[in-house]
Formats: sequence, C-alpha cells, structure tokens
Amino acid sequence: MAVETADLTRLYRARAASGVPAYQRIKDLVTELVTSGRWREGDALPSESQFVACLGLSRMTVNRALRELTAQGVIRRVAGVGSFVAAHKASSALVEVHNIADEVRLRGHRYHAKVLCVREEQAGPTVGGDLGLAVGSPVFHSQVVHFEDGVGVQLEDRYVNPQFAPGYLDQDFTRRTPYTFLTEVAPLGKGEHVVEAVLPSAQECDILGVEPSEPCLLIQRRTWSGEALVSVARLLHPGSRYRLAGTFGA
Repeated sequence: MAVETADLTRLYRARAASGVPAYQRIKDLVTELVTSGRWREGDALPSESQFVACLGLSRMTVNRALRELTAQGVIRRVAGVGSFVAAHKASSALVEVHNIADEVRLRGHRYHAKVLCVREEQAGPTVGGDLGLAVGSPVFHSQVVHFEDGVGVQLEDRYVNPQFAPGYLDQDFTRRTPYTFLTEVAPLGKGEHVVEAVLPSAQECDILGVEPSEPCLLIQRRTWSGEALVSVARLLHPGSRYRLAGTFGA
C-alpha cells in the first residue's frame, strides 16, 4: 500500500477544518490519492474497519464514502476481499466525432486494430433506409475492432455510400481508421449520435472478449459531408472498459 494508515490520518485531519462533510472528505482524499498516482490501479485500499479506526469516524460514514466512490468508478469493492483502485476506463466525447486511434494515443496508450471484413454488399432495407439508398444498391461494409493496450474497446460496424468514398475497399484499416479515410475524402459536415445500453450478442462476446452479461454502450452514428449522408456506424463498447463524457454550456 503506497499510503500507510498513519499518513491517511494526517492527510484527512488536514482537511478537517474545511467544513466539508466527513464522507465527502474521505471521497476527496481517496480521489486525490488515486489521481496523483500514490494509489494505482489494482492497489488495495485500507479496509472499512481501518478507515474507521484511523480516521475516528463511524462505519456508516465510511461505508457511504466507499459506496459512492464505487458508483463513480474510482474504486471497486469485492465482497469478502476488500476495496481496490478501479481500472481506468477509456473516455470518449459524447457530443463530438473523434478518431478513436487519436483518443487512445493521447491517453499515452498503445493502439492497434483488427479488420474483420471490408467488402461491397447489396443494401438491405435497413441499411438502404439509413443511407437513403434503394434496396439492392451497392454499399461498402467494414467491421473493425479497435484495441487499447491489447484490450478491445470498440467494435465498429460501418456502412458507407460508395458514391462519396471511392477507394474505401482498397484501404488498410490496420494502418489508419475508417474515420481518418472518410474525413479526407468526404470532410465531416455534421454527425448524429444515438446512445443506448445493450447486451452483446454471442458473436460480439467472442470478438470483444466479454461475458454475455457484460453491459455495453452502443453508439449509432451517422455522418454527413455537406448535405450528403456518407456513412452509418454501429460502435459497440464494453461498459467496464469505456465511458462517454460531454460538456454543455450556454
């Protein structure tokens, strides 16, 4: 443990005059120790009893702080074992369209991709309706798994209107993402996101290495270049590995 209970007592007492409720002071202290790197991913926290003893607080107060830290994803609690610093979740902007490879690298992590398919198909009723194409029209289809430090964080299932992306089938999407190519040949004008929570199919479990009970975040994305609808994509993220964030203002 990077911080001994004596240090924890000293750091907590330094906040005692702040007027902040005791449970919040515990949360602030734990969060600071995690974000500063003194407690790292997987490190064990003091037990609930140790928190009670070294901080001189009630078990109810400590339990509330640990429960809320768990709900916020700062720590994880294992029944009968203890509390641990939670694994960092990759984060993506909710209201913007970004290149996932750039997001991973900006976090200082390794990115790579695995291409499952890149081919021309005939548009069915759903894809044709989504792209504004007649049923049976040619459409480009790609499936790519995006990895962060060797862990699958997104399964991208994309359909593209061939009229606006010639050369799509010739690309090596292990070297650059479909997003990068499309923004070059059909600069992004606007995008639309629809987000929902889903359970993965058996095939998706195999591809992403998750359990059937793992909740996933599904982003259904449509992108336009000018007035032209260029692509529709289904982006599936394991919920335990990913989060979406957005900032709003007047």
